[in-house]
Amino acid sequence: MSGGMSELRDSGVMIQLAHQAMLKMGLDVDTVMTRLGVTPDLLTDRHVRTPHAAQALFWQVLEEVSQDKDIGLHLGEHMPVYTGQVLQYLFLSSPTFGDGLSRVLNYQRLLSDATQATTDQDGTQACIIVDNSSDESGYLRHLNECLMLAMITFFRYVTDGEFRPSAIWFKHPSPADTSGHERIFGCPVLFDQAENRLYFSKTLLDLPSSHAEPELLKLHEKLASEHVAKLERQDVVARVYRVFGEILESGDVSLEEVAARLDLKARTLRSRLAEAGTNFNQLLADYRCTLARRLLSATDESIDEIVYLTGFSEPSTFYRAFKRWTGQTPVEYRNQRRKAD
Repeated sequence: MSGGMSELRDSGVMIQLAHQAMLKMGLDVDTVMTRLGVTPDLLTDRHVRTPHAAQALFWQVLEEVSQDKDIGLHLGEHMPVYTGQVLQYLFLSSPTFGDGLSRVLNYQRLLSDATQATTDQDGTQACIIVDNSSDESGYLRHLNECLMLAMITFFRYVTDGEFRPSAIWFKHPSPADTSGHERIFGCPVLFDQAENRLYFSKTLLDLPSSHAEPELLKLHEKLASEHVAKLERQDVVARVYRVFGEILESGDVSLEEVAARLDLKARTLRSRLAEAGTNFNQLLADYRCTLARRLLSATDESIDEIVYLTGFSEPSTFYRAFKRWTGQTPVEYRNQRRKAD
């Protein structure tokens, strides 16, 4: 589940919770993880973020391995509560459920770059509207159903069991049999709606939190802000990579040129990259190395063409750099990859 830096990403906690639910269901977890290319370290790193584009593949593989057409619904049923993260503490230390909800929505990017949730009220009902920015795939109905159940489980947890959904809307078409949906969600479930919505009684917004702590709330808000700021610093890395992709072949890949394309002063870009824990030369080397390895292993492009595509002016400079990166010459690397395949 690796991918380019410029993609929308989800918190790795999502796949970690899904992994625990799969184990509870007795699914063939090893087959699923092998087919997805998920390594054991991904299941323990609390800070990792995975490409959102991998969601469709994840649910496709899960449906195929489980032979379950409603796998999102059933996985959501077994999902453990989302705990041990700053958003949970922020919610619990807020004075009321409504206050906790609006605070958490300010920092929802910590969970996903691709899913945007907002709130609305209508008469006696309040609702959360969930907009998933990559809804094209049919497999993502599993994600939406699982996410909805995970939210309900979390809200029950932070309200000491008081939260009850009153209705649920899904954008995706109705499955052939919806009896499982009504039973598991415990409320009317409508399909083919304009938006994904979770309705609940407006009175819940004023429900006091039994864990409210004004001092802790300040601390958790500060932590959440720092986490979001860190993600924003990483965004600049993604933007630099995109510019590399546009101008690498021209050979003019300077800090000044990239900064100009990003409408930044070179000095500003340098300091933002330093804040993200990297520098321009390191990013350029990483990008060129990744591109060169991909071209050598996955295409029949000549070495001279790869020299050009990776933005080097001379083959000798490329050879020296590649040997420094990998410990092999480009030809040795290509031959070894072909034998491996």
